Amino acid sequence: MLLQSAMHENEDLQEIRRAVRALCEEFPGAYWREKDRKRAYPGEFVDALTKAGFLAALIPEEFGGSGLKLDAAAVIMEEIQASGCNGAAAHAQMYVMNTLLRYGSEEQKNSYLPAIAAGELRLQAFGVSEPTSGTDTLSLRTFARRDGDEYVVSGQKIWTSRAEHSDLMMLLARTTPREQVDSKTEGLSVFLVDMRDMVGNGMTIKPIRTMMNHSTTEIFFDDMRIPAAALVGEEGKGFRYILSGMNAERILIGAECIGDAKWFIERATHYANSREVFGHPIGKNQGVQFPIARCYAQMRAAELMVHHAAQTYDAGSNPGAEANMAKMLASEASWAAADMCVQTHGGFGFAEEYDVERKFREARLYMVAPISTNLILSYLAEHVLGLPRSY
Repeated sequence: MLLQSAMHENEDLQEIRRAVRALCEEFPGAYWREKDRKRAYPGEFVDALTKAGFLAALIPEEFGGSGLKLDAAAVIMEEIQASGCNGAAAHAQMYVMNTLLRYGSEEQKNSYLPAIAAGELRLQAFGVSEPTSGTDTLSLRTFARRDGDEYVVSGQKIWTSRAEHSDLMMLLARTTPREQVDSKTEGLSVFLVDMRDMVGNGMTIKPIRTMMNHSTTEIFFDDMRIPAAALVGEEGKGFRYILSGMNAERILIGAECIGDAKWFIERATHYANSREVFGHPIGKNQGVQFPIARCYAQMRAAELMVHHAAQTYDAGSNPGAEANMAKMLASEASWAAADMCVQTHGGFGFAEEYDVERKFREARLYMVAPISTNLILSYLAEHVLGLPRSY
């Protein structure tokens, strides 16, 4: 039985959990092992999520979506992971959506949102990180130069996951040189790029092979021309816009980590109850049961922070601190549970058929991305505690 939420949820959220769980039952471990073995994109799973309306959860009803809030989206992503599936194949459509919803023009919303909700278009690519800047977003070098009714984009992005499986990209680029702005947060702009016409026409996508099946890439822009209408909001104000998407991203990733932690805890508990050594279940030994119990407590505490952050976001407040803490605490809870689950299973934790080693590799990512723990601690030290800037 899947672990229930620590939150007191209304019937709507409980029904969402049940529906996601039922869908995920159609994609058991064997499906994910095969995709992992072939490094293949789980298109059937993403299509099923789209058809069920889960990837359109945040799109307003007038555009064909469900009009749900981020807290509901967090429940969707958590339940996907808790069921043993991998929401990373589609999660960007959730958090990238917030930038378009909050700052996109009516023309952009009318042009794209109905098609995204219907599954005709996929908004999965989030072009922010660069090889030379990493999480130092303000130092990015990709430049978009205005040329009449177009922008000409040159530069490079990295870790742009699912770019090969996306029709649209939310792209952050500098539109004013740093030396010409008073603050380095100025002069950055966001563009909603229709990738269907750009690949091979100024855009080159190269896959990056990683330790888990994550479909991530690097992208090169060589004088890529996009219409001026692709600009989201006001030119030069994009950093503020993209922060909204980043906060949503961290909250939803935190929810996924909670789901992973629940999966690991449940698997470990089941194995500890069923595996007998020296004449009794290994779960009878405190050396086995205490680590599981500790991970459970750690997961529950992080779960409360994730939902608090989501509710702060939904209330319209700035959830920068809450989103960062949610992501950090949830990723640590997930990784602790992953390590515990392998240890509980012993040698079988390394066997492919148990799915533990696959989920273990997947869980490790979120200690690093989308922002590392050290950067989160630096943020909290400076912006919450008032300590001197450390970088």
